[in-house]
Amino acid sequence: MAEPKITREQTPTKGRYVARADGIDAEAELTYSRSSPTLIIADHTEVPDVFRGQGVGRLLATRLVEDARKEGVKIYVLCPFVNAERKKHPDWADVFQN
Repeated sequence: MAEPKITREQTPTKGRYVARADGIDAEAELTYSRSSPTLIIADHTEVPDVFRGQGVGRLLATRLVEDARKEGVKIYVLCPFVNAERKKHPDWADVFQN
């Protein structure tokens, strides 16, 4: 499978990162809520079976962290997956509030 393309969709109060790959009729997502102009809450990550074991969830979390750094936003984590990834990446500590 080709590496999935990560896109971001957002409204003033919510957003999500979506991973899609050519030829696969499924998508993985990481959702968040905007608490304030400088704080987002990572809510939920869902990776369908077709993407499991390929690092797609990690790609979504990495993009979340990269965008938070660029935008000067902190991340509060409710999502167990993002929390687990955060613990694996101490170099991400600068963007997490909790």
